[in-house]
Amino acid sequence: MRRPLGVRSRLLVVVVTSVAIALALMTLGFNVLLARSLSRDADALLRSRAATEAGAVDVGSDRVTPSDQPDTGGLESQAWVFRDGRALTQPQVSAALDRAAGSAAATPGVVVDVPGLDTRLYAVATGDDPSTVVVAGVSLAPYERTKRIALVGSLAFAGLLLLIVALIARWMLRAALQPVARMTADAEAWSEHEPNRRFAAGEPYDELSQLAATLDGLLDRLAASLRREQRFSAEMSHELRTPLAKVRGEAELALRRERQPEEYRQALTTIVTNTQQMTRAIETLVAAAQQESGLARGRCDAGDVLAEVADTCSALAERRGLQIEAKTPSPPIALGVEAEIAVRVLQPLVENAYAFARGRVRLHVERGDGGVLITVDDDGPGVTADEIETIFAPGVRGSAAAAGAPAGAGLGLALARRLARAAGGDVSVRPGDGGHFVARLPAG
Repeated sequence: MRRPLGVRSRLLVVVVTSVAIALALMTLGFNVLLARSLSRDADALLRSRAATEAGAVDVGSDRVTPSDQPDTGGLESQAWVFRDGRALTQPQVSAALDRAAGSAAATPGVVVDVPGLDTRLYAVATGDDPSTVVVAGVSLAPYERTKRIALVGSLAFAGLLLLIVALIARWMLRAALQPVARMTADAEAWSEHEPNRRFAAGEPYDELSQLAATLDGLLDRLAASLRREQRFSAEMSHELRTPLAKVRGEAELALRRERQPEEYRQALTTIVTNTQQMTRAIETLVAAAQQESGLARGRCDAGDVLAEVADTCSALAERRGLQIEAKTPSPPIALGVEAEIAVRVLQPLVENAYAFARGRVRLHVERGDGGVLITVDDDGPGVTADEIETIFAPGVRGSAAAAGAPAGAGLGLALARRLARAAGGDVSVRPGDGGHFVARLPAG
């Protein structure tokens, strides 16, 4: 199969073809206009000669004699005088030309070309005797020679000009596209070996700088994608290490010796709890990765999200005898994320509130600066000022966990903040008595 031409070759073909067509049209137009101009000049000369010849003779009964007008050279070599169709005088020319002159004499005022003889004839009646007609002729050979010379010269000039344009266009295209080839090679090398290198051409002002900015953007996206992939792998490894170790430890401990059925049940319950933590961590990390890459954009109703979270955590609330207050906003408030993302952000906050609350958990939604604020309050011991950031670190539990709160892996708050930030929001906590967590999510 024939290999397609490159961009430079295609552009060169387009330029040369366009110039060739333009030169062909210009050459054709020039020669057509020149031919018409020469034809008009020949007609003007012929009419002038015929008028001069008609005024230069006196026609007697059967003779032609010069008039008393100033000397014009007498009858030209190609001039005939006819009376009533009979030639009174004629030059020494071929019989064919004589016959053509006789035919032209029958139609005064009409220019006649004689085929094959390169001669043009024109007949005019004399003023003294309308029956007497003077036929003048002019040779077209000089005009035809001029047209041929002009045609050959214009074709040679057009060919030379086309060659010059082709060479200049080739040089200019090579010079213009050489930076593009260099930038393409650099971008390919950088994307593989130096993802942080950039062209940094500044504000785009032409096509090349625009290309540099586009390639910089592409390299930025590639680098961001690579960082997300590396962070996803690191976070996945970090988040799963503790639950997997617990699952393996419980399984090995249960298999070390024969145990009572109740002990096996307790071990299996611990394994199930840890696998649930792993499942939640995996789902949250995958959702965060999709959110960061732009694959999980959408909108949902904040009231529906609150209802779903409250229903999911209702079993834990009943087990601890807690009251939950989830106020549905009116009018409805839309979130700029998928409902599944919003639920995964809020559920760890609500579960954390259930774990530390003494009797009440309250959920509230309102519009805030830059998005929608969802507040999760509880009447538990709260968070100290020096813990407002550390409790969001993976595997870290606050000081309130030492007061007999349910055991956990310390991953819920970290994953909630991670996913909220991936969605364009955040999760924060206020210190003081009672837990006061605020999830900020984009408005829909």
